[in-house]
Amino acid sequence: MAQYFAIHPTHPQKRLIRRAADILRTGGLIAYPTDSCYALGCHLDDAEALERLRRLRGIDAKHHLTLMCRDLSEIATYAIVDDARFRLLKAALHGGSYTFILKARRQVPRRVTHARRKTIGVSTS
Repeated sequence: MAQYFAIHPTHPQKRLIRRAADILRTGGLIAYPTDSCYALGCHLDDAEALERLRRLRGIDAKHHLTLMCRDLSEIATYAIVDDARFRLLKAALHGGSYTFILKARRQVPRRVTHARRKTIGVSTS
């Protein structure tokens, strides 16, 4: 069942945020706006939701997926970021919204990394 939430950009309603999080936790997919279009998302640890997302988008395991991070500091949770890369990310993120392809950490499930390269796309909202 599809639901539409209009969440205020500067004063988000906690009830709607909780409801969207519940949908993700129970295996649902979400569509959310980005700078250029809408993106589909699912919970990182949900293999079935990830397969559903791939089927909907018509992509295979070779296609890079992007992890949406709340800020620059969270990127290091999922990707290996040394000092030089951190400075580059920090400088680039002030100029707009970008997705960076970085080497994934071991904690990231293999099903979301690039099959051969062991990389993951990371972006901040």
